[in-house]
Order: sequence, then C-alpha cells, then structure tokens
Amino acid sequence: MVANATKTPTIQQCKSKGRENDSIVVDMDGALLTQRGAFPYFALVAFDVGGILRLLLLLLVAPLAWISRHLLSESAEVRVLVFATFVGVKIRDIKSAANAVLPKHYSEDLHPDTWRVLSACGGRKCVVTVNPRIMVEPFLKNYLDVDLVLGTEILSWRGVATGLVAAPGVVVGEEKAVAVGKAFGNSPAPDIGIGDAETIDFSFANLCKEKYTVPSKPRARPVKPDELPKPVIFHDGRLVQKPTPLTALLIILWFPIAVPLSILRTLIATQLSPLSLSYYIFHLIGLPIIVKGAPPPKPNRSHGNGVAFVCSHKSLVDSVIVCVALGRPAVSIVYSVSRLTEIVSPLKSCRLMRDRAHDAKLISDILKSGHDLVICPEGTTCRENYLLRFSSLFAELTDEILPVAINLRAGMFYPSTARGRKWLDMFFFSMNPRPVYEITFLDKLTPEQTCGGSGKSSYEVANNVQEMIGRVLKFECTNLTRKDKYRMLAGTDGLVGDKVRGG
Repeated sequence: MVANATKTPTIQQCKSKGRENDSIVVDMDGALLTQRGAFPYFALVAFDVGGILRLLLLLLVAPLAWISRHLLSESAEVRVLVFATFVGVKIRDIKSAANAVLPKHYSEDLHPDTWRVLSACGGRKCVVTVNPRIMVEPFLKNYLDVDLVLGTEILSWRGVATGLVAAPGVVVGEEKAVAVGKAFGNSPAPDIGIGDAETIDFSFANLCKEKYTVPSKPRARPVKPDELPKPVIFHDGRLVQKPTPLTALLIILWFPIAVPLSILRTLIATQLSPLSLSYYIFHLIGLPIIVKGAPPPKPNRSHGNGVAFVCSHKSLVDSVIVCVALGRPAVSIVYSVSRLTEIVSPLKSCRLMRDRAHDAKLISDILKSGHDLVICPEGTTCRENYLLRFSSLFAELTDEILPVAINLRAGMFYPSTARGRKWLDMFFFSMNPRPVYEITFLDKLTPEQTCGGSGKSSYEVANNVQEMIGRVLKFECTNLTRKDKYRMLAGTDGLVGDKVRGG
C-alpha cells in the first residue's frame, strides 16, 4: 500500500537527537537530494565516458525520456537515459566516472534536513534509488558512510554495458519496497523511512517504524559541501557545472566554436606573443590576467642566484601566466606533463624525476646560474579551496623565495585531469569562453623566514609558505599529497603513462 503523504509528518518534524542506535532507509531521489531530475548526473557521466558526441546523444533522447516519464512511467524514462548514457561503454569507465566525477556534484545537492537525520543515525544506513547503483554507490559509501545502496542494476557483456537494465528491472515504486524488504530480511524493521512526498516511491516507508516525507516546496538550500564530515577535496571530469538540458545544449553549441578558438589562442599565447607584450595580448584574445601585489623588478644577472617563485597550482599553464605577469621568462619546473605540452611551452621547462638527489641538483644548478624559476610544490592541482602539502625541497636549496598565490575561474571546462588525456589540458583551458587568472605576488621571504637566515627546518619554511598563500586565497591548508589525489581518483601514482586501473 502506498503511504498517504498528506498525513505523514515532514522531515522538518523528525528529531535527530537520540538516534545513535536507529537504522534508517532514505530515498535518494527527491529526499536525500534537493535535485529531483536525473539528467544532470547522467550528462556528467556521458561527457566523461564519451565526450561531446555522447552528451549530444543523451540530449537528443532527453525529450523522449521526458515524454516516457509523463505518458508511460518513471521506469521508462530511466531506461531511456541508461541506454543513451551507457550502451557500449566499459563498466570500468562507468565506475571510474562514478568515483571521480559524480561525488562533487552529489555533495552540492544534499537536503539539509534529510542529511541532519541520516548523519545522526548510528544504526544501519540504507539508501534506495531509481538510478543505477553503479553511479551513486561510491558517493554514498565513501562520503556519507551509507552501509547499503539499493538501486537499478545494468546489464553488461564481457565488461561492456549493453545499455539495458538487469532483472528485476528499474527500482521504482513497489520495487523499492520489495528491495528494502529483501535487504532487511529477518532483521528488525528500520526505525526511520524518509521519502519524496510527490511520487509513488514512498511505499517502502511503510516497512519502517517512523516515516517522514520531504516536501518539494519551498526548495531547501543544499548543505554546504565543506560542512560534510568528508568534504569532496579531489574530483575529476572536464565539466565545471552540473549540466541541465539547457546547459548541455549551450556546451554542445559552443564546442564547434571552442575547438578552433582554443587552437588559435594556444598558438598566439605560446608561439606568437613576446613576453613583454603578452599581458595585453592575453587580454585581447579573451584570456585576462588579474595581477595583485608588486611583481619584483628584473634582477641583476651579473651576480647572485635566481629567485624561486613558489606558487599554488591550478593548471599546467600556471608558470606561463606567472611569467606573463612578470613580463620576463623563467624556468618552469614540471612534474609530469605530456610531451606535447613541453614542445609548445614558450618557457624552458625542466622535468623533475622524483629522485630527491637528482631534483635537488637540477633546481640548485638553475638558481646558481642566475635564472629565476617557477615551481608549484603541491605537485598537482586541486580544484577546490584547499592547498595540498608543499614539498620542502625548494626551501632546502635557496633563501631567495617569493610566494605567489594563483587562482583560476574556468567557467565551463576544467583544464586539468587525473584520468584523462593530459595533452588536452592546455586546449580545455583555452576552450573556456573567458577564463580568468588571478596572480597575487606576496612579499619575498625575509632572512628570518628562511632556513639559512633563521635555522628553521625546510619543512617549517614550506609549511609557512603554504599558510601564507592559503591566507591570501582563503584556502584551507592540508597534508594531502599528489599520491593521495591520484590513488583516489585514478588508482595510479600520477605519472604520465600510468594506466588508470579499473574498479
């Protein structure tokens, strides 16, 4: 029997205190999430696993999915979306997208009251959803500590998705009640059931001791991602925004313009612009740079060591942008970039080998020769407002240190990836309609702030520089490293040539 939503108390009436031993079942669609439509999440996966053509296919069938929902059933809608998104895609690629791309976007849609109750329960936590389990499980288990996920299963053949739904079919309506009943079996009935008040999916809550609905209006403001016990610090994928049908259409219409524009911008920026004029040329081609602080004057090359510009890291063009802001070249210290990136870079670059003795000699020789260098001691990018741990190597080798805070507003495409083709990073940066770089030059470290002048350890100096940059950017400093990021998102150590391990 379907629960009568009009007589059922709302989630706002549910007390969260004293729930340490309570079990709970929550409907993800319209109850745990404020976002009721599934299209944006399917679109994120479609673009990640199949690029612009797969996104186009999904958008073309979106009207059919809408018609199917309103004339047939929600089950028919889900089958259409599943087929367009998954047919012919390797299961490992779907799992990879679900693990690396979707958590960030799911975390931005959590209903505050549902999360308040779910997080308070210390018993068994179960989430039921009409969407494919393979899409939602990594977020629910890794970030919300959910014990059991009940969702639609997809069929595969030899590791490739067929685009069809496995038996018993789409988990919707009474199927949710059946799934919850089987999951709990002979165990005590769940203490709390929370569902969407506007659908027939609330019948599973009849199996629970208490049941609550989540009204759609007024729409709740989602939980702030940084308020979660496990904030999503690392994520991947190229799309900055969650693509609604309108946003997806705009992306598809922009793409044929963006590709040649990106090539033209990259050619002009890397090959045809003298550094003395690049600041103005970058503005003219739609790549504005905002410079704050006072860029240091050109040093006297007749004596002395070069300066180490120690930067936060947002994309592989950071060093180029810093040199444009300076108006003069410097040596770029790189960790693991594609060969194409090194070829087209207008700067001399030196690759670190992750051999401390070798890397120390390389950096020391550059500085002793009087050349400035740009180094990003995080070793990789972080898209959210966090700074990864700074390697202390630069602090051991020089006292001529100038911190540089870098931030980037991309708008449409992320110019970095942990799992994709890194040689495309520079092009995705230029494919944004108007990406904006913000460069802030901090004061050069005083002798009292360096190893040589104060006797501080290199770790103390590196941590101090990290904190200085973090204060300017209003970013949180962490002890996370490059390896943490790549192992979480790609299952590798982050070297070019490493193959992403499938789940």
